Order: sequence, then structure tokens, then C-alpha cells
Amino acid sequence: MSQDSKITQEELAKVTELNSKMVQIQGEIGAGELRKADLIAMFAKESKQMEVIKKELEETYGKVNIDLKDGSYELIPEEEKE
Repeated sequence: MSQDSKITQEELAKVTELNSKMVQIQGEIGAGELRKADLIAMFAKESKQMEVIKKELEETYGKVNIDLKDGSYELIPEEEKE
């Protein structure tokens, strides 16, 4: 390899800096995806717990809409079957 087959130090510095930034961004994307997967799993767990509570409340009160501000509820009218 001859001296003429190299890029300049300035060009090398720019390429190296951009490459480092890209590697860092890739790492952050990966960390973000892992966090996203954790949040999805947490949401699924909470959703399952909500379904259990809904069933318990339905057994106690029937089908109701609950006001989350004060805990009051209204019965949901059952649709008539034809």
C-alpha cells in the first residue's frame, strides 16, 4: 500500500466520528427495543390482573360501568335477545 492510497487524516477523523455515532445510536435503539419489550410484558401482566378484577366485580355487582373518580357505578343494560 502506497502513501497515495490513504484518505486524509481529516477525512478519517470524520468517518471515525460518524461511525462511532452510528454504533452508539444502534446501541440505544437496541436498549430502547429491550425496554419496549419489558413494557409490553408489564402491560400484559397488568391487563390480565384487570380481567380478573373485572370478573370479580361482575360477579358481585353484575355488568357495570365504574366511575374511576369516585367508585360509583351504573348497571349496563342487557341487550334483549330476539
